[in-house]
Amino acid sequence: MKSYLAAAIQMTSKPDLGKNLIEAEELIELAVRRGAELIGLPENFAFLGKETDKLAKAAEIADRTSKFLKTMAQRFQITILGGGFPIPVTDNSNKAYNTALLIDPSGVEVARYQKVHLFDVNVPDGNTYRESSTVMAGQDLPPIYHSEELGNIGVSICYDVRFPELYRYLSSKGADIIFIPAAFTAYTGKDHWQVLLQARAIENTCYIIAPAQTGNHYERRFTNGHAAIVDPWGTILADAGEEPGIAIAEINPDRLQQIRQQMPSLKHRVFA
Repeated sequence: MKSYLAAAIQMTSKPDLGKNLIEAEELIELAVRRGAELIGLPENFAFLGKETDKLAKAAEIADRTSKFLKTMAQRFQITILGGGFPIPVTDNSNKAYNTALLIDPSGVEVARYQKVHLFDVNVPDGNTYRESSTVMAGQDLPPIYHSEELGNIGVSICYDVRFPELYRYLSSKGADIIFIPAAFTAYTGKDHWQVLLQARAIENTCYIIAPAQTGNHYERRFTNGHAAIVDPWGTILADAGEEPGIAIAEINPDRLQQIRQQMPSLKHRVFA
């Protein structure tokens, strides 16, 4: 594993696939120009609209987005995460998997994760979310991509961040870096987003790359922003704020090793 720059992209995606992919490409190019070799896009980066509309367009979103990610990876010679987009369930026309794909610079899919924890929550601001109405929960534990250059990369999606056992599993499999792409609600995000990212980084002594959605997407759908990169000590290395853009920071294997030696908590675990 070498030292390199990673980027967490922040978007205000809308219910418009074409425009979202254009914006994503512009931000990817910006990150590449700044030297990023590992780039993450947020949850719902290709389409953020009503669940019923997303489901109706799921086949088109899945096809165009998968091709887009492979094209971006090859064109810019990067490893890129598409942080969550719908892929229809083969035997259920009423559901799609919320799927994250990790693509290497040759355009090959190296990891696929179907979101396990679905956001069915009555938020105190009056909004109600029922992700399970159109999304099929994944059944498999998240994958780890083992890269000699970039390190061991784990994948999760948004609401997963509230379930530490998932991240403990990833760390037990050797994760050095974990993606947490999100479309975190504005109401919950203001209190919970940063502290949850830091907790997952600290307790697993790993880097967290957290691409995010921000702003108003449609009607009353507002997201928190603050795409971030967090180091294994819990330090926020980069924060994208509240506007579309990127958070970019160094992933440093020496820093990772230093913290794991100074705070060897993973070796001190009593209960598996």
